[in-house]
Amino acid sequence: MSASTVVSFSRFGFGDASADLQHKMAGVFLSLLGVSAGLPGKLLFYTDGVKLVCEGSPVLEELQALQEQGVELIICSTCLEYFGLTDKVQVGTVGGMPAILRALDQAEKVISV
Repeated sequence: MSASTVVSFSRFGFGDASADLQHKMAGVFLSLLGVSAGLPGKLLFYTDGVKLVCEGSPVLEELQALQEQGVELIICSTCLEYFGLTDKVQVGTVGGMPAILRALDQAEKVISV
């Protein structure tokens, strides 16, 4: 990956499986991403994916580590409001759909998980 890569999360986990396995797989993915040679420039969170950046998320440590390494985490404000999670965000920057669209438009590669 490179700084021009964007990874988008629209689920509260990774893949189609039980919630526990989805959370475990998301943690493994994010941990490995954090030690890979090339970090993505941005991680996007929308729909159920916003739950990953909120209080109680099983992957907060991994996301915090990525943010500390310079990866920008952009969270959909509309989705947070819909789920009543606006005051539960623990990591990342709350933005709107314009910020998400801008990130997608500027990306050379988009990976959706």
